[in-house]
Amino acid sequence: MISFMQVRTLNTKLAFLSRTWRPPLYRIELSFPQKVSFCAAKYSESEIDGSFSLRVVPPTLVAAEKEEAKAVLTLFLKKQGLSNALAARAINRSESFIDHLVSRLHSVHKSRYLVGRELTTLEIRDALNPYLEALHEEYGSILVDVVESFPNPPVVEKIEETVEKVPLPVTPASPPSAVLDSKKLKALARVSDIGPTGKLPPHILYLVELGMDIERIRVITCKFPAFAYYSLEGKIKPIVEFLLDLGVPRSQIVTILSKRPQLCGISLSENLIPTMAFLEELGIDKEKWAKVIYRFPALLTYSRTKLRATADFLYEMGLSAESVSKVLTRYPNIISYSVEDKLRPATEYFRSMGVDVGVLLYRCPQTFGLSIEANLKPVTEFFEDKGFSMAEIGIMVSRYGALYTFSLSKLVLKWEFFVTTGYPKSELVKFPQYFGYSLEERIKPRFAIMTDKGVRLLLNQMLSLSEDGFNKALERKLKKLLDS
Repeated sequence: MISFMQVRTLNTKLAFLSRTWRPPLYRIELSFPQKVSFCAAKYSESEIDGSFSLRVVPPTLVAAEKEEAKAVLTLFLKKQGLSNALAARAINRSESFIDHLVSRLHSVHKSRYLVGRELTTLEIRDALNPYLEALHEEYGSILVDVVESFPNPPVVEKIEETVEKVPLPVTPASPPSAVLDSKKLKALARVSDIGPTGKLPPHILYLVELGMDIERIRVITCKFPAFAYYSLEGKIKPIVEFLLDLGVPRSQIVTILSKRPQLCGISLSENLIPTMAFLEELGIDKEKWAKVIYRFPALLTYSRTKLRATADFLYEMGLSAESVSKVLTRYPNIISYSVEDKLRPATEYFRSMGVDVGVLLYRCPQTFGLSIEANLKPVTEFFEDKGFSMAEIGIMVSRYGALYTFSLSKLVLKWEFFVTTGYPKSELVKFPQYFGYSLEERIKPRFAIMTDKGVRLLLNQMLSLSEDGFNKALERKLKKLLDS
């Protein structure tokens, strides 16, 4: 006999399934494989190619990326309210889903892998989090079940049969509004509402013609219900045409609106254009608006107070007007970092290491968005454990700001190979960019070629030169060795 608490648990799960809820039947049947593969293919910018990782990405890198995918998923589950223990248990049961995330990562950034460039922790997080958020919008409280059962759908059999006719509680299973409140339900209904003419609403048809499929529109509407009510002529079309006039490619409009649908609700004349003018005064290169908006469309929705606070902070750190302009243009995401909660604490941390904060902000502003406890300190402690002094670590991060954006798993793999090369640690202090190169595609092959030739190049010569430059450097070194 199943207990009342088990029945209650099943009943709770039922309450969170808007698309399959039927008053007479209490059965959960999710077409999970189809829905997730659809989401993976449609919600991303490129198709998923499950075989890609097997052909191109080295096994050691795949293993490191699995660990990073686990870390991203763990943090995401904890943000949804799971305890450390429950999140860890879910991760241990989700090996297939982790592989799925890594496969998605390889597809989204396929071009990067083909040239031997590895992704940073921030890039991995930015690639996976939107996808996890989309799944959460689809599956709500049963996301953990979905993740653990991938690629098979989680199924709860008919309660009348499985619980041996144990009567249900007096209160029936909650309708779909338990997950999607009435506001969201009405918005979703409007998205797929067929009018008297037998067609979808004009603004939905316009978005579909633009390249935004219905499923993506539904995901956006779940997050931001007002999107379903924006008029075609008064809101959506004007912002699309405005973006096109700025030089944004038509193919990028869908991505921009997906990231920040609120843009459609902002008045062009009263808010958007004045904000752009204000940002240009702060240093944004007006000739590069198309790239800036594509990189970070939320930039245009921040208050002027927030925008000014970030710019003032950059000036306070010693950046010139030209440098501030380049930072805001190249990495507009820095506007999203809290000055007091992120930028200033990170500044103090790096200063304690002897780092020129102004130079680091200019070269690698994304480093200042990392968590001190979760990202910065572990990397510092790693290098300290390997015998580097704090002064040497400060020099390394000053020379290569992206050093802290790599996960420990990647740093460990490259360090373990480095100690077999015979190079002194001082070479890493001089050339910390070593950690940014692909171990399998660049470091190991070039070291092997150099070793076969019986010569020795400096670490930066071995890695940073082009293929032709590398071969010529080897020839010069070999000739010099033979002449001596």
